[in-house]
Amino acid sequence: MNKLPVIAVALALSLFGISCSALKDFSKTLTNLSRTKFKLDSVNGFQLAGVPLENKTSLNIMDGAKLLAAFSRNELPATFTLNVAALNPNDGTGGTQQASATLTSLSWTLILDTTLTIRGDISQPIVIPGTGQQTFIPLQMNLDLMKFFRDKGYESIVNLALAIGGANKSPSRITLRIKPTVQTDFGPISYPSEIDVIDKEFR
Repeated sequence: MNKLPVIAVALALSLFGISCSALKDFSKTLTNLSRTKFKLDSVNGFQLAGVPLENKTSLNIMDGAKLLAAFSRNELPATFTLNVAALNPNDGTGGTQQASATLTSLSWTLILDTTLTIRGDISQPIVIPGTGQQTFIPLQMNLDLMKFFRDKGYESIVNLALAIGGANKSPSRITLRIKPTVQTDFGPISYPSEIDVIDKEFR
């Protein structure tokens, strides 16, 4: 999130007789909210059609036969955990006010390469302490790769799965499009637009 519409919200609140002090507190809350950033950290426990891919760079005969059988049935279900790192730098230093951020919602869309796949949200609130340290949010992913990559063919799908969850596993081919909602003293506030979270930097 680049900027929240603080001025517009402040003007709206002023119409209801909100004091200057309250407006200042609200503006500070929005500023602190905007400082919470996210990044993709890691992938764990990747399975494709029941075949564990962790620590594998290629498939043995048995694994290959199982995946080919699933492919012939037009299904290649994948399950894995995507770990998202959240950083709340409001630790009371550098002129910031020490404050935790409580995520009440983290609406997300999983993008593999450039293909939009499944959507989801967190099941319960998550507190991100204002300590300047990362908090990790594990998101469980369950999707059938055949539904989204049928035209890519068997080899391309398996290579994608191995790249994400195999021995050299990396979230570099994943983008998580999120829209966080954070609880504040003024009630829950959602980011005004979605953020594309990647593995290279906090956003």
